[in-house]
This record gives sequence, structure tokens and C-alpha cells, in this order.
Amino acid sequence: MTIAPMQRTATTAWTDARLILALEEVVETELNRHLKVAKEWMPHEFVPWSQGRDFDGVLGGEAWSLEQSKVTPLGRISLVVNLLTEDNLPSYHHEIATMFGREGAWGAWVHRWTAEEGRHGIAIRDYLLATRAVDPVELERARMAHMSEGFESDNAHSMLQSVAYVAFQELATRIAHRNTGHHSGDPLCDQLLAKIANDENLHMVFYRNLLKAALELAPDQAMRAIADVVINFRMPGHGMPGFERSAAQIAIGGIYNLRIHHDDVLQPVLRHLKVMEVSGLGPVGQHAQDELGAFLAGLDAQATRFDERQAALLARRAAAAAARA
Repeated sequence: MTIAPMQRTATTAWTDARLILALEEVVETELNRHLKVAKEWMPHEFVPWSQGRDFDGVLGGEAWSLEQSKVTPLGRISLVVNLLTEDNLPSYHHEIATMFGREGAWGAWVHRWTAEEGRHGIAIRDYLLATRAVDPVELERARMAHMSEGFESDNAHSMLQSVAYVAFQELATRIAHRNTGHHSGDPLCDQLLAKIANDENLHMVFYRNLLKAALELAPDQAMRAIADVVINFRMPGHGMPGFERSAAQIAIGGIYNLRIHHDDVLQPVLRHLKVMEVSGLGPVGQHAQDELGAFLAGLDAQATRFDERQAALLARRAAAAAARA
């Protein structure tokens, strides 16, 4: 399929349908690149099946108890949040398939992305159950509660905002998985989450490159979409039971917090796209760019205050632990 070369325009209002058609060739190029660099891996190879044994219930095995878990307390919290986030894949697939369609290059990417994401939940759950890392009853109840609520994207009304969101969210998920592995206390868990994080990084590159093309094609609209997504960003698991409490513990523990979000998620994508260097914008794009710059400055200041509070809290905890020793 041949599509007329993209022409940058700051004034033309692009509909979602026109943008999807105009970017089809970019999607095809990025899909082909992705398929060349993506490495096949097998989830079952990272699950220590020999450690598994029957639970209580129908099979009359051993009930789960906390001392059976060899991952750290922080690792348990983050692994559950990560898994429950991955569990909502049917809702995510519905969102992007509805937005991007199931035909052509867009459809091929939607299905490939879904297939790769599907193995993440499989691998994490198998690992958690085989190693008895978490309470299986509580995990299943949380899964049922979270999936029963479904997922509704904050950006479903806009194709450009949807693309901008996943460009940042895939990197955020990569960082969350990678840091969870580092804090898990189990080298095998670290290896598994490194594999998952690599998938997430490749997904980020796909969406980031697609966003770059959109920014060149429709700079005003894309800049507005980027600003809206960055300013209102929420992780996809925000609706799960107990998310706020878990997120606070994950933040204090250094897995994912404001400083990481600003330095390791937002800034790398924005720098790659050279968002703050885009010139020739119309009033809408210029206002969005200015608003984005002001927000980032404020977020950096918030992250600094968080860093200070985190350091003070960890120092108090260390002193208390030393006093008890």
C-alpha cells in the first residue's frame, strides 16, 4: 500500500480516522522492525516447577503461609501489583483494537502486542504459585475484583492521546518490572522480570516512534496530546483494590516514585522526541508546549521534596532497626 508522503501542518485538524490512515505505513515499518529485533523466549523456562507442591483444598496439600515466601515484603507487594496490571489484558486489547482497528498493519500490531503481553501474566503467576511467593487465595480474589471492574482508558476519546499514553506507559511498566526484580531478593525472579521488561521496552520503542511520526504530521494536535497525557498520567492499575497503599510502599521502597517517573520515564521519551525543541507551532501547540514545560518544572520540584521525605523516613527506619538490634 502506498500512502502520500506525510506533510507537516500545524493548522490542519486531523480526525482520528485520517491519522490512522496516514500513519498506516509507519505502523507497518515499525511492526517489521519490531519482529526483526524481538527475541523469542519461553515463560516456562523461568518457573522453578520442582519447587511446586499441592496447596490445601481439593488436593489436600499444604496451606500457604508467609514463611514459605522467599521474596522480600516489598517484592511481594510489587509483584502482585504488576501481575494484576497484566491480568487486565482483555480490557487493554479491547481498548486498542477499538481505537486502532483489527485490519492491516494496525491490526497485525494489536494482535502481536496482545500475544507478547499475554505471556507476562502467565509467567509471573506461574512463578508466584510454584515458589509460594504470595497467598494464592488473596491473589485470586484480587484478580477477580480487579478484572470485574475492567479498564477504561483516560484517553479513549483521542487516537493521539492513546498513542502518547502508551509511549510513556510502556516505559513506566518496563521500569516497574525491572526494579521489582532488583528488589525481589530472588535472582530467578530478577531474570524473569528482566525478560518481561525487555518486551515492554520494545513496545515503548514502537509507540515512541509512532508518536514521533504523529508529531511531525500534526504537531499542534500531537503536542496538545502529549501535554495532556503527561499532566494527567495514571498507571493502568490505578483502579485495583488497595492500589494507593501499595503504590505508596512501592514509592518509598524505590521501585517507582515521582523521581523515577520524572527522570526515567517522562524525560527520556520527551528528549528523544525533542518535544521542547519543536518550533513553528500554532497557538494550540505553543500553549501546550509551554504548559508542559511548566508542569515538568513543578513535577521536578515535587520529586525533590519526595526524595527528601523518603530519605528522612528511611533514616528513621534504619535507626529504629538499629535500636532493636
